[in-house]
Amino acid sequence: MKEKTIQKEQMFLSPFACKSIDTVGRLRFEDACPMRTDFQRDKDRIIHCKAFRRLKNKTQVFFSPEGDHYRTRLTHTLNVSQIARGIARALSLNEDLTEAIALGHDLGHTPFGHSGERILGRLNPNGFEHNVQSGRVVDFLENDGAGLNLTREVVDGIINHKMNSNPKTLEGKAVSLADRIAYINHDIDDAIDGGFITKNDLPKYAIELLGESSSKRINKMLSSIYNASDGKNTVEMEKDVADATMELRTFMFDNVYNDKTFRTEEERADKMLTALYEYYKENLSHLPEFFYNRLDVDGVDVVLCDYISGMSDIYVVKTFSEIFIPKKWKL
Repeated sequence: MKEKTIQKEQMFLSPFACKSIDTVGRLRFEDACPMRTDFQRDKDRIIHCKAFRRLKNKTQVFFSPEGDHYRTRLTHTLNVSQIARGIARALSLNEDLTEAIALGHDLGHTPFGHSGERILGRLNPNGFEHNVQSGRVVDFLENDGAGLNLTREVVDGIINHKMNSNPKTLEGKAVSLADRIAYINHDIDDAIDGGFITKNDLPKYAIELLGESSSKRINKMLSSIYNASDGKNTVEMEKDVADATMELRTFMFDNVYNDKTFRTEEERADKMLTALYEYYKENLSHLPEFFYNRLDVDGVDVVLCDYISGMSDIYVVKTFSEIFIPKKWKL
């Protein structure tokens, strides 16, 4: 089965695609799997890891929403994976590598979305970036410190998925674009459903060019990537579509992500995360054994970020309550 996949890659993938046989390998040598390519193994490892399961209870934009249909960090990840595979298929890139990167790109994201990222970045003297943390998760934290031992192409795509980064493979570039396409469009839907904005508030030029619904906009963006990139050593949109996409992104930052309602919720998240950070910094022996044992290796601030960033929103609230909220007396 693996040999058939390798043959298909050689026959049908773009000359600019990253073939599984050309991987530079893993941090630690492993015997090859007779059924799966290395990129297929990476995808399976990510799906089955604990950090991936925790994404279901991590904020995308809305903190602990009451409705069932708002996106979480997990549904965002699945959206990115689907869009990225569409790009890879259209451009004859390696879909297995693309999917592995997409599924792992947010494994290191904090509770409470980008608010949590900003808070940990302030608390840690060395700063904090969720993409770098995702690399730590797959290399050092999963499997009780053994990591997932992924191929370097997957790890590179994970670490470099942010907009201004430069992944080494076109598959990594496809995920970076897919991430932007996904969050802009599904965050617009959630913001409209939540009553924060209306369709009429969206920038007129961008909507006229891209489409009134998220499905039409995504289709337009993907078509533009194909038109601009097919047969070339690049993954990018046509300029007018890229400009309209950035106009929507700027609108979301100005009118949703930085809205005073979210800032109020971020202040509450800040109080909880700061309190936990300071508590564990003063009581290192109260850390779980795995993290306590890493203090001499990584240092206090790195370990505190490892522990707290791995928490789900629900677990942060639970842990904060157990430490700081008085218990009822049983008389």
